[in-house]
Amino acid sequence: MENLAQITAQLPPTRRSGHRKLHVRRARLKWLQTGSFFIVALVAVIVAMVSVFGGMVAYKPLQNITSGTGGAMVPSWPLLVYGPWMVASLSILRTALHQRRAVHSWFIVLLFSSVAIMLCVAQADRTVTGIAGACLPALASLACFQQLVRQITLTLPPRQGTRRHRR
Repeated sequence: MENLAQITAQLPPTRRSGHRKLHVRRARLKWLQTGSFFIVALVAVIVAMVSVFGGMVAYKPLQNITSGTGGAMVPSWPLLVYGPWMVASLSILRTALHQRRAVHSWFIVLLFSSVAIMLCVAQADRTVTGIAGACLPALASLACFQQLVRQITLTLPPRQGTRRHRR
């Protein structure tokens, strides 16, 4: 045993080969996460801009639908279309952050996007460009929003499920 202790003492200290690589991987992972969060923030700003501009474009045609009726709430009635859309959108964002499914909220978003498209098309000129211009704001908002949700779900790490005991 003494010979073994002497031989071991004469050997040079061991060096961990993976230590340096681990540090490089962590730095790279940090930069990737930072870049990913920056892109998601940029996407969120663009989605907000597209949704606001789409709402501004679609607001006037939706107001014109009720121009013949004489009610006090007529100027703000398009909020009845975009209100549920916004609430369902926020619900989808919340469920995406918690990595859950939001089937009912997606149904509401699709339903009210379809209502907005149909009502805007009803007020549009009966030309290809008129109908396309009426459909585009709601479709652009919907497409941008769906991409934002995808970005959020890709940015978050996969959720660890609860471990189950073997039977």
